[in-house]
Amino acid sequence: MTKARILHLGKFYPPASGGIETALETLCQDPSGTVNNRALVMSKGGQTVHEVVDGVDVTRVGSIATIGAVSVSPGLPIWLSRTKADLIVLHEPNPMALVAYFLARPSTPLVVWYHSEVIRPRWRYRLFYEPFLEFALRRAERIVVGSPPMKEVAALAPYRDKCVVVPYGLDARRYQATPPIAAKAAALRRSIDGPILLFVGRLVRYKGVEVLLHALPGLHAQTVIVGGGPLGDVLSHSTKELGLDDRVRFIGEVTDEDLLAWYYACDALVLPSTSRQEAFGLVQLEAMLCGRPVVSTDLSTGVPWVNQHERTGLVVPPGDVAALRGALARLVCDVDLRRALGEAARARALNEFAAESMCRAARHVYQEICPHLFPPKSTELPVMTLP
Repeated sequence: MTKARILHLGKFYPPASGGIETALETLCQDPSGTVNNRALVMSKGGQTVHEVVDGVDVTRVGSIATIGAVSVSPGLPIWLSRTKADLIVLHEPNPMALVAYFLARPSTPLVVWYHSEVIRPRWRYRLFYEPFLEFALRRAERIVVGSPPMKEVAALAPYRDKCVVVPYGLDARRYQATPPIAAKAAALRRSIDGPILLFVGRLVRYKGVEVLLHALPGLHAQTVIVGGGPLGDVLSHSTKELGLDDRVRFIGEVTDEDLLAWYYACDALVLPSTSRQEAFGLVQLEAMLCGRPVVSTDLSTGVPWVNQHERTGLVVPPGDVAALRGALARLVCDVDLRRALGEAARARALNEFAAESMCRAARHVYQEICPHLFPPKSTELPVMTLP
């Protein structure tokens, strides 16, 4: 039987880094053998490139400019209209993909994977973004979100009956402490005096790194900041002003191998995000798979749904410097607490957020829309319906 052809319309594809890119890669690498996933994304250069990445067909359409965080790719609507598929999965937020879909208007059934909310000035959102998003949401057969709280996003209110929860998942095999990783992590620990707090992410305002910096004075710990972004210079200046030069390291972008070593070297991951733009925090799962507790914020998104307060880590109000300092101090001073939370974090990540479970749930969504493309008698376990 011919495999169902699933076209994922995304922004970028690995090795480009980011939570959405990781989720897209996980879906495309579905190990079941029952679907044929391919990705149509944008290139960060001007040339269109076709390649096979770990067995996945990827087309990266050339871009002519970048406006803010948006790559402008005039050829994307043409490629979308030419690509043959049984089902399109549009990964949102993605302004260029929404415009491409609006212009191409393919008759192929559509799923919108709503990864996170778009936070923009209201006039700009209503004028430049909302019309294209509404067009896609109206046409979508299903709208997928990563956690139950994300079903309550205002933009999805008129379409709640289409919404289905598919939690993100990661392949635990990619997060194992192999001998080389363990050796590198041990070397990192020897190079740093005291407990290590780790932040991983883009240096943008909603990530709350400024709040983290103000929470650090008085803590006997070293903080490592992994990632780059437009606020790099501002945050570096704040570090100097707060007298934290000897306790905060900005190390920029790192390889996957080095990042994994930092996860194992650290004592806790900190995700101090302050806005609903942080919809899930996939880095939480990465740290949890490595047995590390997480300190995150009580946003009305999936962030505190993933990291459970006093079970897998600690959760504090967003933007609350004193509460964040208190939570970090608890972990810095209590080795047993770090160990207990880290063990529970790993168990939760393994049991509740596996890549296989994510792919199976996604296939269930595809099968509901296009039952004729799947075998009539499935041997897979039924997908649990989440609240």
